Amino acid sequence: QVQLVESGGGLVQAGGSLRLSCAASGRTISTYGWFRQASGKEREFVAAINWNGGSTNYADSVKGRFTISRDNAKNTVYLQMNSLKPEDTAVYNCAARDEFVISRSYYAYDYWGQGTQVTVSS
Repeated sequence: QVQLVESGGGLVQAGGSLRLSCAASGRTISTYGWFRQASGKEREFVAAINWNGGSTNYADSVKGRFTISRDNAKNTVYLQMNSLKPEDTAVYNCAARDEFVISRSYYAYDYWGQGTQVTVSS
């Protein structure tokens, strides 16, 4: 059984940065994704990375500001968030799947973390 534990959320002013981490236990994961859900809105895709970090995918709303990366030796995936905006405020969830192909659909992911709150003040 795979467990995902996120950390790194918090309160930051607009224009600031945060780095989220997601540590996986149990076994090596092929593909990771980050999703977010703002209050009253549907969950949305943020970013995904394949097994060796050679392929990444981003939502248009975060492209150029967020960077997803992974450290396979630590079974950890990161989301570096720069130039944060109030509209980035949401609960961010890490997700993992055993397939090698990146997916932007949350239905494609098998494992989920508990979520971490990111709040960006204006």
